[in-house]
Parts: sequence; C-alpha cells; structure tokens
Amino acid sequence: MSVNAPLFYCMPAETAEVAQAAFPKGNVYIRMHDELGMIYTNPLFTHLFPRDGQPAKDPARLALVLIMAFAEGLSDRQAADAVRSRIDWKYALALPLRDAGFDSSVLCEFRGRLLAGQAERLLFDTLLDQLRERKLVQPGRRQRTDSTHVLAAIHVLNRLECVGETLRHALNTLATVAPDWLRSWVPPVWFDRYSQRIDAYRLPPGKPERYRLAEQMGADGHALLTALYADTTPLWFREVPAVQLLREVWMQQFYAPDAEQFRHWRTADDLPPAPSLISSPYDQDARYSRKRTTEWTGYKVHLTESCDDDTPHLITHVETTLATTPDSAMTGLIQEQLAAHDLLPSEHIVDAGYMTADYLVESQKQAVDLVGPLHPEPGWQAKAHEGFAASNFVIDWEGQRATCPQGKTSVIWQPTRNREGHDSVTIRFAAADCHGCAVRAQCVSSTRSRALTVRAHHQYVALQAARQRQTSEAFKAQYKTRAGIEGTISQAVRLGDLRRSRYIGLAKTRLMHFLLATALNVMRFAAWLADTRRAATRRSSFGRLAGAPI
Repeated sequence: MSVNAPLFYCMPAETAEVAQAAFPKGNVYIRMHDELGMIYTNPLFTHLFPRDGQPAKDPARLALVLIMAFAEGLSDRQAADAVRSRIDWKYALALPLRDAGFDSSVLCEFRGRLLAGQAERLLFDTLLDQLRERKLVQPGRRQRTDSTHVLAAIHVLNRLECVGETLRHALNTLATVAPDWLRSWVPPVWFDRYSQRIDAYRLPPGKPERYRLAEQMGADGHALLTALYADTTPLWFREVPAVQLLREVWMQQFYAPDAEQFRHWRTADDLPPAPSLISSPYDQDARYSRKRTTEWTGYKVHLTESCDDDTPHLITHVETTLATTPDSAMTGLIQEQLAAHDLLPSEHIVDAGYMTADYLVESQKQAVDLVGPLHPEPGWQAKAHEGFAASNFVIDWEGQRATCPQGKTSVIWQPTRNREGHDSVTIRFAAADCHGCAVRAQCVSSTRSRALTVRAHHQYVALQAARQRQTSEAFKAQYKTRAGIEGTISQAVRLGDLRRSRYIGLAKTRLMHFLLATALNVMRFAAWLADTRRAATRRSSFGRLAGAPI
C-alpha cells in the first residue's frame, strides 16, 4: 500500500452543523479538533509505506482513531463502528456524515506498520510537541515518575505446563509447515499425549508422578530435536521459530549428564535467572516477577508526568520493560530520554525504588533535583538507632583516612567494588585501637576491628546529604506531590486497562502504552480547556465529620 492522501482536511459543513447542534457545549473530541485540528498529517507517515501500490487509508485519520479508541477502551471493531456511527468522531476526523468508514482490520495493519517502522513513539511525540508549543509542558519544571505491573495476554503456566505447551506448540507449528515429514516420523502415542492443551488439572497430582512426566516430556522433546537436526532433515526446519524456542526452553529446563542424553529435569536452584527464563511459548518476552506481595507474569510500565499547579498534568515519558527490570535501572534512562526531547525537569520526584547514589550524582550534574526517600543506612548500628553507624565517622577523602567518634584514625584505605559492582572504599581501623575501646560494644559485634565499606566520594556525599534532607518537614511537603502519579496510573487502568496487555510481546505492549498515554494527554488537555477542576482525594461522609466542629 502507498500513501495517496491529502495534505490537509476541510471540515464538511454538514458535519460541523450537526455536531454543533448535537453538542452545543462541545465534548472531548470536538474541543480537541477545535484547538489542535487533526493533530497528525499524512506526510508524517509516508516513510512507513512503500512508494507504489494500492492507496492506503489516510494514516493521519487512522492515528486519531487509535487514540480515540484507547481513550474509551474500545476494540478495533468497536472503534471502526464508532467512526461510522458517532457524530463527534466524524467531527474529530473531518469526515462527511455519510462516510462508511473502513474495516477494523485496517487498524491492526496500521499498528503493524508503526512497529515495523520503529515508530512506536510517533503519535505520542507529535502530540507532545504541539502541547509544548502551547507551553503546557516545558523543561525545567516539576515532573514525577512511578511504575506498575502489566499482565501479559497469556494463561499463566507452571514449569511443567510451560514445557508441555512448548513441545505442543512446536508440534502444531510443524503440523502446519511440514505435515508430511511430521506424520512419517512422530510416534503414535504422541497424538494422545500432546493433542490437547497441557493444563494443571490434567497433570498427575503427586510430585513423583509429575517428575516422571517431566522426564518423559524431556525425552520426547529431545527426540524431536534430534530428528529436526538430523542430516537428512531440511535445514529450514531448524529455522522455524517454534523449533528454536523448543531448543531454548529445553536448554533452560533440562540438562544432559552426557552427550547422549538431554532430558533430566533441572531443580529450581539450577534454573536460569528470571530475566532469561521463558515463562510461556506464546509470549516469549513475558517474565515472572514479584514485588512485595504482588506476583505476575508480564511486563512493567514507567510513567512520567508534569505536575505543576498552573498547567494540566501531561505524560512526558513512557517506558515499557520486562517485569524483571528493577526501577533502579530506569532513572538514568528516563532522564536521558527526557533530555533528548528537551523536557528535562528541574525537579524529578520518584519513590525509593528509583533512588540510587549514582543517579543522585548524575542528576546533580544535569541540574536536576532528584527527590525521593532513600533506603535506610545499612548496618546493625543504623537499624538499631544505637551505636556508631558509618555516618558517625568523619571521612577525609583527600587524606584517605577516617576518624571514629572516639578520635581514632583508620589504618587501611582500600578502593574496591561492592557486591553490585559500584566503586566503593573499604576502611579499617587498627585492632589495638578497637580492642581496648570503652565503647566497642556500640561499634562492632565481632572480634575483629571496625571496618567500613562506603561508596566513592561523590556518591557517599550525595547519599549523606539526601538522607539528611529527607528527615526535614520541607522534604515531606515536597515529596507529597509524588502521590499524584498514583492517580494517573489509576486513570490509565480505568480508561485503557493499563495493567493488562492487549497484545503479545514487548514491542506491541510498548506501542499500546504509548497509545494509551497519548489518549490520556488528549483527555487531560480537553479537560483543561473546559476548565474542569482536578479531583481531590475522596473522603467519606463519616470521615469528613472528624474535622467538623461539635
């Protein structure tokens, strides 16, 4: 398909007349069109289409349809029906009232073109640029970030189900692409064993029986892989994605005690780390993760929004990751991408998961005040709030020595790396000074002399300053602003089911989150135009009585 669409659109007079009569006070989409026009232009999407071929549906209109569909949580079929039936949608799209719309499959194809062209951000960034031109979002202001879990669009499988379904998926795929080869080779018993879905209620109840079944599946999968990699088998069979997946899952779940075997079930301790472990053959990007009491298989999404009182709260950054990616790995990436789009804030408010010593230092270099609570200082002395923690020692960074609260000076200064691989310094005091110290019980619990392991100079200073600041009332008042991002996540959940992916795979889930964030920005911009007040935290009638005079 090729783009053969107009550069701009004129509103049909009949559409404008009927829309104004039906919505004399306007609505979200009418206000959106009156203020922003079509938002997107067709030349913006020409690089996603070939130069020749059948003319495609206008991509500028398809982009708007996707945004409005996510603003209302509609499926593709419902969105296509809305284009045909709703006056406000026709007004937003500048369509004649008699326009018959398009088939819903066009939207799926358009999303595929966005993914193929690596243009997942295109719709989000284009709207954000227009809002920035109106000075509704600017660099050097306040922004806040938080994350939430996202469930993959799959049935959650245990290990045995995952192995069985992976083998069944490979067999179903081979039955489609190479039916004659598979039928001539497959053992007849496999038709009973793998024709139906591998569900937990069909599995044997006892642990020994399940272990034997796992070993049997391992042997069957190994037999299939051996046949596929035989010299007489066409080479292209090995390139089938389901076959490659089968091989990878078998390497993760089984081990071979010798070259002739590859079917022994691994123990849980012998499995690959969670970021690498495939949880389902039907979504190879979905990962199992746990955060406090929440367990899920899927992804994680990070939202950043502006939070100034005099402008609408607009989402400025979206990042979708594997479920196993920690928040602490995202702060630098978020600030880097905000800077690339000239939206770096002067004050970045986050929760404790995003706060690290390295990001405190890097944020200061970019003139960004990273605001958030740090985890408590490590060590039993700090946790017990008694004795001498590392912060009670005076460190002379130029002289490379530390002085304890009793005035003794360290004798060893050793640059090193801590368990996380960060630059650190190990400091140790003389045994003679520690053994005869009157307050030894408050300082060290072992028989050895006191040792400290602290971060490198700039990181240590930043940590101490941040921990000192978070005890102040000013910090508590400043940090209260972070709670508002919870409302944004709640709105995204109610509007577009943020915590449940519509699609399979990380790339499609990322596109979904960009579309949903764009829809949220449209809704909030329209609410700001209508002078709709932001809702305050709800309080029950009974709760309000607490502050009422008697």
